[in-house]
Formats: sequence, C-alpha cells, structure tokens
Amino acid sequence: MRFALIFPGQGSQVPGMGQDLVRTSPAAREVFESADDILGFSLSALCFNGPSDILTETINAQPALLATSMAILEALREAVNAGSASAHLSPAYVAGHSMGEVTAVVASGALTVPNGLRLIRARGEAMQFAGEQNPGAMAAVLGLEAEVLDQACRRASQEIGRPVQLANDNAPGQIVVSGDKDALVRVSEMARAAGARRVIPLAVSIAAHSPLMQPAIAHFSQSVASTFFALAEIPLIANITARPMIDPDELKTELIQQLTYPVRWVESVRYMVSQGVDTFVEVGPGNVLTGLVKRIAPEVHTLSIGDAAGIEAFIQLQEQP
Repeated sequence: MRFALIFPGQGSQVPGMGQDLVRTSPAAREVFESADDILGFSLSALCFNGPSDILTETINAQPALLATSMAILEALREAVNAGSASAHLSPAYVAGHSMGEVTAVVASGALTVPNGLRLIRARGEAMQFAGEQNPGAMAAVLGLEAEVLDQACRRASQEIGRPVQLANDNAPGQIVVSGDKDALVRVSEMARAAGARRVIPLAVSIAAHSPLMQPAIAHFSQSVASTFFALAEIPLIANITARPMIDPDELKTELIQQLTYPVRWVESVRYMVSQGVDTFVEVGPGNVLTGLVKRIAPEVHTLSIGDAAGIEAFIQLQEQP
C-alpha cells in the first residue's frame, strides 16, 4: 500500500470532534492540552462542546481543525507504534485542502505542533481582517468545466471592475469561485447560462483564495517569517503548484501565496496517483476530501480517520497483504 495523508480545511469542523480519542489516547490528549496552553483559552472545550456558531468563526475553526487533525494523527502514530516495535507511519505524501495545508506542513515534520497552532491562529486573524477590509463572497458551481468557468470569471471581473476567480478546483464538475459580491452574482448568471447544474452561495463573508485576501498577506507574512520551518521529512503536495516540496523557504512562500491563489486539488490528487499512490487517508473530522478523491480517482482506495474506529480500520488495512 502506497498511501498519502490528506487534511481537511475549514467547513469540516463539528462540535464533538476529537472527543472520543482524548478518552483513550494520551497522545491525542497531549495535543489538545498543548493547544489550550498555547492559545490561552480552552480550544478543546470549543472542539468538544461548541457552540457551533463560535466554532465556525474563522479565527476559531482553523486552529480547532489543525488541533483535531493532529490529535488524530498522533493517536494513529501511537496505535501503529503499539502494534510493533518496528512499525511506523510512512506516507508517500501529505497534502491539505486550503487551511488544511498548514496541518499538512505540520504532519510533514516541517513545523512543530505548537508553531503550527500559533501560525494557523495568525492566519485566521489575518483572513478575518482582510474580510472586514474587502468583504466578498464565494459560491460552488456544479456541472461546469473549469475552463468555461474561468472564462466567465475573467469576463465578470472586467465587466464589474472587481475581481472574481476560481478558488477551489475540488473535483470534476465541482468548483468554488470567490471574489467581489457583484462580480460573483454576474459570474453566477454566466455559469447558469453556460449550463451549470447548480450555483450554490456559500455561507461565508470572506473571499478566500482571491485577490480580496491581499490585506491578509502583510500580517500573515510577518508570522510566517518569524516561525522556524525545518526541511520536511515527507513531501508536501502544494495547493498552488500541485507538485511536491520539502524546502523550508518554499513552504513558507506557499503558505503565504496560497491566501490569494486557487487550490488545485484535482491536479494534486492526480499527481499523487501518477506517482503510485493507491490509497488516500483523510485525517480529521468528516469525509469531505474522501468524497472528492473518489470523484477524481475512482480507482483508488480511501479511508477517513476521525475517531478510534477509523484508526482501527487503518491498522487493519495496513496489515492486509
């Protein structure tokens, strides 16, 4: 089995995430306790109990997801190591969707968990600030080719005089667009006229992965510059280029530029498959990425690990000949 670990982004958060692992895994419990200490408030209580509206706020959702995904990953490593003195977790690649890319950098060994938590909190604050400076909107477009939608975005941007662009190329026929509200309305009209099956406005007030996030760059760049990055032990497939990177400076640039660049998830998954990856393991709450991978590469195996049952399923999968 040649597998990749993939980490979900904002939107996968849900009250109760990680709670069962804390009861059974000292490694998972340590991650949440560290997060509470580093951030100066009970992030663990927010993850376990909500309320959902507070957990969903960008500045909370991002560190909550990183902490939960890393708690799950540490519990997985703990379980794998307990099975055999020589056993260890050896993914071919790591990748994360949008903010999940910061989690993936931590999982790669390039960032410590404490530094990753500080950085993701700064990212959420920077994005919230940018959203206040440049309010925007996002929408999912179903049933339209990326090339057609990209052209619609370019035309709408020219007509309205404000930017809108492809934000997430999630799966064939499922693309998120992001940008100015009026430009988004116009591109939605064009998408429907071009044959889109549905255009679904997203419940967000920021235009992630668009030029409207530019005000976040300066603040977040300072946080990234002051954070130590090591050489990644596991190659990370970058959202921007859909290619592997391990160099600390390249990783820093990726995390900064990713705020305004599209997430090339389809290309990322297809690249890993081309390199022999036959199994994708989603580490975090929910199974959003698992669903996307199934649509991109139906031939591969997928597994979602969000609790103790998921960890056991992975161990059984790894033991298969």
